[in-house]
Amino acid sequence: MDFVSIRIITDQIKPLVAFYEAITGLTATWFTPDFAELATASCTLAIGSTRTLALFGADVAEPAANRSAIIEFRVADVDAQYRRLAETIGAFVQTPTTMPWGNRSLLLRDPDGNLVNLFTPVSAEAIRKFDRKAVAPADAIA
Repeated sequence: MDFVSIRIITDQIKPLVAFYEAITGLTATWFTPDFAELATASCTLAIGSTRTLALFGADVAEPAANRSAIIEFRVADVDAQYRRLAETIGAFVQTPTTMPWGNRSLLLRDPDGNLVNLFTPVSAEAIRKFDRKAVAPADAIA
């Protein structure tokens, strides 16, 4: 099994896609007006409008209701990302902070209120853990 994608369902697809394009530096691929994807080397973030829910059955997902998942992006320099995004994001949930497990983390919310974590491994153990993983295009943003 290979984890390849996570999908966010939203009532406001254009602003949500624009937000993720801004934080990742990637350009979304729009497959329909109701479905877009941002692909990194390791995973794809899919964004679908609530209109796509009809394909799965009524009431299978509720937009802007997540309170348990955090969407995470590894970046080369989380402090540089903080400086870059400070002008456009407004409020952050948490400014860059080094976590006990060795990642330096920046926490914010997307337009639907989903938590988004940009992080950089900084401890020797965290760096070793991620050395074996491919660096996604968003990681090169400085």
